[in-house]
Amino acid sequence: MAGDIDLPTPAAMAAERRDRVERRSRPTPRFSRYALWGGRRRGPRRAEEVEGTYVDVYGVGWWLLILWVAVMNCLDTYFTLLHLQAGGAEINPVADELLRTGRLGFVLTKSLLIGVALVVLTVHKNFSLARLGAYAAAGVYTLLVCYHFVLLGR
Repeated sequence: MAGDIDLPTPAAMAAERRDRVERRSRPTPRFSRYALWGGRRRGPRRAEEVEGTYVDVYGVGWWLLILWVAVMNCLDTYFTLLHLQAGGAEINPVADELLRTGRLGFVLTKSLLIGVALVVLTVHKNFSLARLGAYAAAGVYTLLVCYHFVLLGR
């Protein structure tokens, strides 16, 4: 017929799309430029790949959890120094050793250590152990800050 349109065959369409380099030839790396400046991968490609995958973009809920841990760490640091000035004693032997470096050394080292831990947890957020670690850190720090408030009330 005169009005028929010649459509490409599925094989021809597939061949045309494969002229470029296959972007999925290797898995998403732990660290990529997209982690900071945006990417497209928010989750796994296939449902069975949920556990143990790396992604480019992290959800708002995850960032709020990490921010919560960071804020609780800052409050713990502040209250620790406040209690020590009032005559209290540090019962954590690691923190006690850090305090021997002085206030600035204590704050910077504690912040750096927790910051690195939060980066590692974020990169590995699709691993059950990392999620457990992040939720445990949030819970423990929250309880610790509550304990600081109890000490302030005495």
